[in-house]
Amino acid sequence: MFGNHVLHLARFASVCLIGLAAAILLPGAASAQDGGWVIEPKARVETTAISAQTATRDEQIVVAGDALTFRIQGGADIKDDNTRFRLQADRIEVVRLGEGRSNSNRDRFTAQFDQELSDALDIQVRGRYYDDLITVESSDTDELQGSVRVSYQPSRAHRFQLRGSWRDREYANRRGPETFGEGPRVDAQYRHRLGRYHYITFDLRAESISSDDPRRGHSRESAKVAYTQPITRDLRVRPAIELLKTRFDDRLAPDGEQRADELIAPELEVMWWPGPWRVEGEAKYIFSNSNLPSRDREGYRLTLTVGYVF
Repeated sequence: MFGNHVLHLARFASVCLIGLAAAILLPGAASAQDGGWVIEPKARVETTAISAQTATRDEQIVVAGDALTFRIQGGADIKDDNTRFRLQADRIEVVRLGEGRSNSNRDRFTAQFDQELSDALDIQVRGRYYDDLITVESSDTDELQGSVRVSYQPSRAHRFQLRGSWRDREYANRRGPETFGEGPRVDAQYRHRLGRYHYITFDLRAESISSDDPRRGHSRESAKVAYTQPITRDLRVRPAIELLKTRFDDRLAPDGEQRADELIAPELEVMWWPGPWRVEGEAKYIFSNSNLPSRDREGYRLTLTVGYVF
């Protein structure tokens, strides 16, 4: 697994260096109207408290998920009037509370290129590497991801976005060698602007992973609607509801059918952003239906995040 990590990181670093060189050496960069390219360093730190609990319908299985997370993010933008290149790294430490629960950490590295094509149209190309990512099919996943997003905003009131992604995944298995998976993901979003910080947003997503490992292959679809209401300049509330369906290729339910999960999650988020501070609270209740009895459950998740942007 270590050798594959090194190979993935080496490839990703090469992409980052090529993109960085291209951003600096693009023909005409020195003749930008505002005096050329600008480098903007960025950093963010935050901590999150999580309280979560789910239970099966008969309450025979109760799972508590209280934790603290600590995140640090650093990076830089290289940009001019119409073009931006971003390099960014994130580190998250997870401290799980309760007996018998181990701590964990995960990393994310991002290289991103944004180009404004016109007043209404722009394109984004992004590469990401995740280390020790938690996914629906595994609790220890490394992922190399590439995506392209197109945004179309004909007026301030209407914005359409479409993103296509490809993911290569590597799974760490406790009792065997690493296994692999790959597959596409498509995200579509429409946002209607009602006023300053006042939106209604619709999101659709479809994705799949194919794998020779029978436990990993699956497909998912989701739909979400959210409404953002400003209270003051710095304070906003966002109620939302999401429907998520997952089908596993080779995980079977007791009746011999493919395992199929359906999740409905109403939520309420409060965001207070005074100056460089980011204070966010979220309350979510999760209804999960499954033909696997141990996954037929419901419960809550509460989070409080305090962050500072430099």
